[in-house]
Amino acid sequence: MNIIIPMAGMGKRLRPHTLTIPKPLLPVAGKPIVQRLVEDIVQVAGEKVENIGFVIGNFGKETEKNLLDIAARAGAKGHIFYQHEALGTAHAILCAQPLLNGNVIVAYADTLFKASFKLDTSKEGIIWVNHVEHPEQFGVVKLNQDGSIEGFYEKPKTFVSDLAIIGIYYFRDGEYLRSELQFLLDQKITTGGEYGITDGLQNMMLKGTAFHTESVDEWLDCGNKEATVDTNRRVLNFVASENLISEEADVEEAIIIEPCFIAKGCKITNTVLGPHVSVGENSVITNSVIRNSIIQTNTIIENKLIENSMIGNYAQIKGRFEDLNLGDYNTTE
Repeated sequence: MNIIIPMAGMGKRLRPHTLTIPKPLLPVAGKPIVQRLVEDIVQVAGEKVENIGFVIGNFGKETEKNLLDIAARAGAKGHIFYQHEALGTAHAILCAQPLLNGNVIVAYADTLFKASFKLDTSKEGIIWVNHVEHPEQFGVVKLNQDGSIEGFYEKPKTFVSDLAIIGIYYFRDGEYLRSELQFLLDQKITTGGEYGITDGLQNMMLKGTAFHTESVDEWLDCGNKEATVDTNRRVLNFVASENLISEEADVEEAIIIEPCFIAKGCKITNTVLGPHVSVGENSVITNSVIRNSIIQTNTIIENKLIENSMIGNYAQIKGRFEDLNLGDYNTTE
């Protein structure tokens, strides 16, 4: 089994956090998004994952090393491929051509999920889906009576199905997928000016490929700041039974309302932290109240009330105490 993870996008909706770090390496509950994605796919893959290919832009050697380490921790060999032009999802997958053989999972790196199924690798193709309330906002699939996919529909204006495609796909024959995607490029078949995987899926289905679906229990979005903070909250709830507070963190005269993640080297003093806060390595928080937020590494926070926030690496946020002489019925903010 091979996994291909296209992740060359700039992550503009998560700026300023993605100015220095690719979006898939931003932390959620103490781990990079892409690491959680890899771990969860490996759990449901149904067989050993041999290779993991990351399709990236010019992210630098440190990022590449981090990605290879993520693959190694999952028991697989990591590979780096480059997409130098944003030509669409089909083009991104083809950038990892050496891994398009045998059983292949393609997963886009801004998607997290929770699932209880084990992948049936005997099927020709499986599209991972989630029931949604507003299918008109998503690409959806419609099913035949036998459970196979009848068609793919992009943001249908009238109701077709509530099964949204979450951006994870399984293919039993990677070589066949490669040839169909290459056909799109050779014939310059585009949608909205880009080579899209859905066009390839449609062609494969017309030629007789039977696609089925697997429904995930949870679909977690990391597309923007609000969604990422909410995903952090939900993941912390999922992993609440784990030991999320490092023994190498210094917590003094602080109230920790779990679940919270606190990394090694942190110092939390005279602070109410939580619920649903993740704090990266070597951050220092003093005299503050923080809830439902992500704080990255080496950050200093003093005398602040913070909620529903994302704070980057090496940031410094300092408030102040006030000496007040306030009379009756006054209001201050």
